Amino acid sequence: MGDKTDRNGIFAGDDPFAIARNWLAEAEQTEPNDANAIALASVDGRGLPNVRMVLLKEIETDAFVFYTNYESAKGQELAQSGKAAFVMHWKSLRRQLRVRGLVSREDGPQADAYFASRGLQSRIGAWASDQSRPLASRASLVARAAKFALSKGPNPARPPYWGGFRIHPLEIEFWADGAHRLHDRFQWRREVVSASWEITRLNP
Repeated sequence: MGDKTDRNGIFAGDDPFAIARNWLAEAEQTEPNDANAIALASVDGRGLPNVRMVLLKEIETDAFVFYTNYESAKGQELAQSGKAAFVMHWKSLRRQLRVRGLVSREDGPQADAYFASRGLQSRIGAWASDQSRPLASRASLVARAAKFALSKGPNPARPPYWGGFRIHPLEIEFWADGAHRLHDRFQWRREVVSASWEITRLNP
């Protein structure tokens, strides 16, 4: 296991979630767009991997939260496997954050509050889109959105099939670019969510 005295500067600290929040805050000052974008990975029933970009909405004290349509491909895959992984890559900082862990749904008041904070058109879009399913044309999607705009009014409630996922990590890796490709990598790992972290410096 790596020597903790070797883990300083941007890697210092005893709380990986605090480090992650600090890195994201730095990236928000330098990235041109969507510093909170993550490449989220899941697997389907055949074990075939799937990956797509989503927006991370919160780094909690012990989990990472994003929102989606539960009936989408990602929603169904996450529900089936109960596991997920993601990577955040900030080109401006030359850093990466990698996470692997277990997922649970966030479909209570916290999801309601986040949905209510979104723009009206985004809320209508959540009702209008049968995410990941075949679509006849863009015109049909626009017409469906217009229909829901009329029926749901100016303050639409959160759809029952839309909400959050919380990723409880078993592994978190902080990566920073180093000269001559001698990058710095620190892995935080635990066997179960309730266990203490083991921190290891990894070869680049």
